[in-house]
Amino acid sequence: MMKKKFAIHSRKNWTEFSWNEKLVSPLLNEVIRLQGKLCGLMLALGFSQKTEAMLNTLTLDVLKSSEIEGEKLNYEQVRSSIARRLGMDVAGMVKSNRAIDGVVEMMLDATQNFKQSLTEKRLCEWHTILFSSGYGPKILIGKYREEEMQIVSGRIGHLNVHYEAPKPGRLLQEMSCFLEWFNNENKLNHILKSAISHFWFVTIHPFDDGNGRIARAISDMMLARSDNSSQRFYSMSAQILKERKKYYDVLEVTQHGNSDITQWLLWFLECLKKALFESEKIVHSVIFKANFWDKHRDTPLNSRQRLMLNKLLDGFHGKLQSSKWAKIAKCSPDSALRDIKDLLDKGILKQDLHGGRSTAYELASFP
Repeated sequence: MMKKKFAIHSRKNWTEFSWNEKLVSPLLNEVIRLQGKLCGLMLALGFSQKTEAMLNTLTLDVLKSSEIEGEKLNYEQVRSSIARRLGMDVAGMVKSNRAIDGVVEMMLDATQNFKQSLTEKRLCEWHTILFSSGYGPKILIGKYREEEMQIVSGRIGHLNVHYEAPKPGRLLQEMSCFLEWFNNENKLNHILKSAISHFWFVTIHPFDDGNGRIARAISDMMLARSDNSSQRFYSMSAQILKERKKYYDVLEVTQHGNSDITQWLLWFLECLKKALFESEKIVHSVIFKANFWDKHRDTPLNSRQRLMLNKLLDGFHGKLQSSKWAKIAKCSPDSALRDIKDLLDKGILKQDLHGGRSTAYELASFP
């Protein structure tokens, strides 16, 4: 027997959202204050440092937004794809595949062209490039879905319907109302509008697949309007991934509520607050990298060493061992060992005491 829940969109005038101002306003004001603090911190950075911070943030955002949906992308390919599209000169760029380029293109269009209107045509273009590689299930690409959609769990005979989206025949009208509201410049704070747009879009669920990633892109687009800047220095998707279970739990509860979205707004604002705190770590990492190269501007280093040090400064994933050094730097094992020993002698690298069976190395100091 299948248990169904009463969806919010079944109610009349379901998008006349309401919330508890006494609960939401203090948290919103705190987020606004943190936004201002981060903006001030970024103003103190030079152009290259800002570029580095933005590259790190955008890379994180693309990686984590996909990971929320259970898809893990290659870090180096994502970073290189973003750098190429933004015209950044980054060392060690690698070739990226079509699937990654599609995700990057969608996210950059949302944040770099945040002032442009959001239209059905633009959304369908995002959906097309998101699935341009042909990877994944066979779905209707670049068009609103034509089938009913349910999110269910449980075994056959005891299925539990977590959510049932609006019928396909309602999508044009529902999306028309959403887009008109999104593009209308009203007095509603852009941060709240970002939270509402995320919830509203994913509740309509207009596409066969990719709704979560597009919802987060839409949300980021409105946050860019809030900052009035295409430069992104914090990642909501990275924070959402950390709280993925809570994200889906709050979403499900609100999608079966009575248009009072206080709980969703409080969760979203708390998530954004944590994302802003995390962004400070990225900024400090960028400052450390700039200071590192300033300190070692006269230190004799070969191209392989510079390549690998940049990877460590950018946050190398996993343990750096001589075999990995040789593979990434495309050199012999002996050359890798000589490179590493030279950096150990210069006090730039040190052995990782938790490296395991094989000797691993890390930067001698890091923020």
